[in-house]
Amino acid sequence: MRRREVLAGLGAAAAAGWPLANRAQSAARVYRIGVLDSVPAERNAANLDALRQGLRDLGYIEGTNLAIDYRSADGRAERFAELASEMVRRGVDVILARGTPAARAAKDATGTIPVVIATMGDPTALVASFAKPGGNVTGVVTFTTELTAKRIGILKELAPGVSRVALLHNMGNPAVPPEWEEARAAARTLGLAAELLDVRAEADFGRAFETAAARHVDGLIVGADGLTQLNLHAIVDGAARGRIPAVYPGRDFVEAGGLVAYGVNYPDLYRGLARIVGRLLNGARPGDLPVEQPTKFELVVNARTARALGLEIPPLLLARADEVIE
Repeated sequence: MRRREVLAGLGAAAAAGWPLANRAQSAARVYRIGVLDSVPAERNAANLDALRQGLRDLGYIEGTNLAIDYRSADGRAERFAELASEMVRRGVDVILARGTPAARAAKDATGTIPVVIATMGDPTALVASFAKPGGNVTGVVTFTTELTAKRIGILKELAPGVSRVALLHNMGNPAVPPEWEEARAAARTLGLAAELLDVRAEADFGRAFETAAARHVDGLIVGADGLTQLNLHAIVDGAARGRIPAVYPGRDFVEAGGLVAYGVNYPDLYRGLARIVGRLLNGARPGDLPVEQPTKFELVVNARTARALGLEIPPLLLARADEVIE
């Protein structure tokens, strides 16, 4: 009898303990990260998966002690101000902002919540210096301005007959004008004429390719911007219809049928952003964390598109490629 009473008592204690354990678990701190981006989450899946994995490796697990609030401006940079303010009102612990317009909006919205940036251009308008950012902003700068000259070199290598190259980009993005100057200088060095195809809304892409045809553009460089990312299929299709060899800023364009891409490996970059976010959640001050640079770049070539354009991929370019899509 006594043994049964003891077992019954243990059972009752365990039953009483479960709610306490559940309450303790539910009371555990849940960290909330706000992500500001230009494209919907389903278009950004590979990068978000890398971010989640990086945070999971640090012990931050979505649904347990982590929540991610994702907000997309859908290619309309003017929406970032309200989206950033919404995140501040929701009391997120960290804001992760991709692209210069998103980063500026986040910094304008708060001077206290840590902001982790992944910007295209020079971030000195956002931080005091790379080594000691100060304030509430840190992150990674992707230096796409410097990558423009490399893309023009790749275009010339792949299509030696090119004589007039155009930069397709959104000049409304404050990071882009220096990229256009870099494109002009790089084209001049290679003996090429340079054209600008300025796109600031979805309706501009059709007109941009009409202009390219009228100006006899025979080579294209596509810039990295929320608007170009959101409209990548229109860009790839326009280049194919015009039979224009094009170099793109990321592999997603090549996977959609584009010719070649050279740029930052973004999933690798997002894993690095997860590490920075983890340090901030552990109490580090953003102003003390140096602004970093990407460490991994990739060259991706679509051999099928090259054949459709009648281009033979040079052996040296093939040897440098990280991936060739057949």
